[in-house]
Amino acid sequence: MPKTKDGGVTQKSVRKPRLSNDVAETRLAVRNCLKEENLSDESLVLVALSGGPDSLALAAALAFEAPKMNLKAGALIVDHGLQEGSHEVAVRAATEARKLDLDPVIIKSVDAQTNSEGPESAARSARYGAFREVAKETGAVRIMLGHTRDDQAEQVLLALARGSGAKSLAGIPPKRGIFLRPLLAVARQTIEKACADQELETWDDPHNSDPRFSRVRVRTRVLPMLEEELGPGIVDALARTAELAREDSEAFDEMINEIIAEIVEPAEAGIKVLSGALFANPAALRNRIIRFVANAEFGVQLTRQQTLEVAKLVTDYKGQGALHLPSMRVKREGSYIVFTAAPGSADAVG
Repeated sequence: MPKTKDGGVTQKSVRKPRLSNDVAETRLAVRNCLKEENLSDESLVLVALSGGPDSLALAAALAFEAPKMNLKAGALIVDHGLQEGSHEVAVRAATEARKLDLDPVIIKSVDAQTNSEGPESAARSARYGAFREVAKETGAVRIMLGHTRDDQAEQVLLALARGSGAKSLAGIPPKRGIFLRPLLAVARQTIEKACADQELETWDDPHNSDPRFSRVRVRTRVLPMLEEELGPGIVDALARTAELAREDSEAFDEMINEIIAEIVEPAEAGIKVLSGALFANPAALRNRIIRFVANAEFGVQLTRQQTLEVAKLVTDYKGQGALHLPSMRVKREGSYIVFTAAPGSADAVG
């Protein structure tokens, strides 16, 4: 240990990481998010921590802001077991979390069985299942996720490429249930600088540079090409598109909730909707109501073409017969469009 001139032992000086604009921006984002939630004193908020820059910067910001608001802050690390050495990565992330004085710090191992949509979807399903399980076990009222503005831009670009509707263009929601994304308006570059300024030891997931994944190709090839060809600001523009689309989508959802109670009636093994009411609405709202009924009643996500075929029973009815769609049948009966469970489906009346 260092000694003074008279032989006494001095305390080892610890240099505090500097408070830069980037660190301040991440903290402010978390602070504003927590204020909006208006949580009770001593409520537990967990951060989903991978050890990467995004989640580690979020963890540091939560660790700083939560005590000031009389909240508890902890970390949850999910070990998917998809890569060699994944447990060591999880332990390393837990160590960083404890350095930030987060408590509890939990490592949860999951079995990410590949489903029909591929390894990314399987890992996501397993991860969110673990999030909900740990929240229930610990009493955590919120879980923070480290998605950034760049993630939002990538999501919107992928939705555009797939020809998705406005709801998909709304991108990643800043809040859904217990899940919060405080950094959704913060640039990835800001996050990385904040980690460096706070001397956080981050881990780079090799999956984030694996071109087998479409999101990686968008990040490393498509967006840089668009920036080069169209000029800077593409990420901001795509993120702004998500905000505008989300506002429109939320407005439509409110309108549907107001209308649906007036035009929908129960039917045997299903539900029926007044055709005239559907006809009186603009196509955008009419099609959303059709998709809403199919999903709410039968759990069916109609395609664009399927939705338009159902709409023809309203706008272009010429005596055509019933439409046989996944898990349900739709037909015109007098002044109603009737949705019923398909014969043999779980919802059908035996």
